Order: sequence, then structure tokens, then C-alpha cells
Amino acid sequence: MNRRRQIYEGKAKILYEGPEPGTLIQYFKDDATAFNAQKKGTINGKGVINNRISEYVFTRLSHIGIPTHFIRRLNMREQLVRQVEIVPIEVVVRNVAAGSICKRLGLEEGEPLPHTLIEYYYKDDALGDPMIAEEHIAAFNWASPEEMQDISAMAIRVNDFMCGLFSAIGVRLIDFKLEFGRIYDGDYSRVILADEISPDGCRLWDMATGEKLDKDRFRRDLGGEEEAYREVARRLGLLESEGSSGEVFDLDIHRKLRGSTSKPKK
Repeated sequence: MNRRRQIYEGKAKILYEGPEPGTLIQYFKDDATAFNAQKKGTINGKGVINNRISEYVFTRLSHIGIPTHFIRRLNMREQLVRQVEIVPIEVVVRNVAAGSICKRLGLEEGEPLPHTLIEYYYKDDALGDPMIAEEHIAAFNWASPEEMQDISAMAIRVNDFMCGLFSAIGVRLIDFKLEFGRIYDGDYSRVILADEISPDGCRLWDMATGEKLDKDRFRRDLGGEEEAYREVARRLGLLESEGSSGEVFDLDIHRKLRGSTSKPKK
């Protein structure tokens, strides 16, 4: 068996050379990081869950015409993707105030924003992924004006779709991060959605209880990270319910997320 050549290792994934030119194998790790890798840990089974969730979301997005790097899932932790030239910009779409915007602007967490906001951050861990404006992107030629039009248009479409997708399963989409990459056809290039979409890069709150079902549980030492990730996958229909009924499973999940030892009343 030939050993695959590693192309890149990030905080949550490893990229290997793919079986065909222009492809890569994306491996999802259980490693968890926060605050630009200042906090590190492990969430058991995270890679498996994120692989399934990202596969599901990317497949659904392709059905509405969003071009992505996803080709197919290979196994529990790996998927085949198109090789792209990553645009060095993280795109953050915000629907509700949470995270860094609360610190920067003194907003209360959970406060609805006047309208959806799109923010841009320069991808550089050494610099702490600083927030940038479109003028910076144009000045340093990180992306062309045409590419930025495509990126912002896709970000809004992805947000509209995902808000509906998660609302249908009782989850509120607070904000999320997107990354894009270029693919080339001769001298022509276009941008497509890349990386992953999972609870690692989304803030997801239970619409009924406000429970956090994302990596904020790790960031804030809330516990119950594994249960939260599994709950998102279960609601999306990617995992079978555990226990005698869905209701029992839901109550069990909420007890674990809250750290409660009490049992549900019969």
C-alpha cells in the first residue's frame, strides 16, 4: 500500500495528495483549538461528525447552485475534494451578536443585528487573523473586485439557505465562517466554496432552550462538546436516535449539556 503524501496540516484537518490530478483527500481530526490555537484539546469523535455534517451541507448547497470543492465522502473521516488555491480571506456572516463583535462594539450576546453582516479577516495565524476591509483586499490584491462580488453573493445565498436548514430542525444560526478557493481552467479562474461547514465554524443555538451546540462549549469550558456535535448531526438525520425514543434522547442530551445529574420525570 502506497503511503499518501501529506500536503498540509491545519488545526482541524489534514490534506493529502488525491488519487487523481487536481484532487485532495481531506481528513478530519478530533483536535480542537480556540483563540488562534492558544487553547488546545480534543473532542472525541468530532472529526467523524464534522465529516458527515460538512458532506451533508455541501451536498445540499450544490443542489441550489453553489459551486464547492466537495466531490464525495470516502469514509468516516475522509472526503475527496477539488484542489483549490485558497483565497487568504475568512468570510464571517453574522445574524445575531456573539463572539468578537460583542467585544468590539459592546453588544450584548444574543442581540439581533439590524441586518445580516459580512466581515472579512486576513488568514494569518501569526497575526491573529486580523479583521480587514474590502479596501485592504483590493490594495493587496488578495482577491479581485469580481471575485469579491462572487464571494459576497455566495455568502448571502449560503446564509439564507442555512438559516432555513437549521431553523427546520430547531436550531438558530447565529454566525458562521466560510472560506473560498480558486480553480483554474487555462487562464480563466473562478472562486468556489472550500474548507468545511460544521459546528467548528458555526454558532448554533437551540431555538427552544438557547443551549449552545457548537465549539463555544469548548471555548468557554461548558462541557458536553461531544453531545452537542452529535445532537446537530442527529437533528439533521445523520445519526440514529439513541435510547427508547427521540424524546428521551433529547432530554438526555440537554441534561448532559447543562451538566445536570438529575433524571427526567416519568
